[in-house]
Amino acid sequence: MFLAKITGNVTSTHKVNTMVGQKLLIVEPLRIDEQNKNSLKPTGRTFIAVDAVGAGEGEVVLIVQGSSARFTEDTKTLPIDCAIIGIVDNVQVGHNAIFDAGDDSE
Repeated sequence: MFLAKITGNVTSTHKVNTMVGQKLLIVEPLRIDEQNKNSLKPTGRTFIAVDAVGAGEGEVVLIVQGSSARFTEDTKTLPIDCAIIGIVDNVQVGHNAIFDAGDDSE
């Protein structure tokens, strides 16, 4: 599993039948800032992920890749390798809260 931020969405009008109705979002994986360990920073990579939880742009989410992306009830028949499986409320490292979804300063 990885932490990622949703940065956009993808619309595709021509696709295989199993993908019709699937919400596709652009996600950018995040990592803990190795300098001071008190924030999350982007990795510079992006992926397209199927949304299995109703996430939206700007949210920090949990993503899975590879065969794990097809282990949910909603994604088991889809030809995908990246899925959003959770919306993150907060992240804590040691005693430091480094992300809180309710904090508007993020």
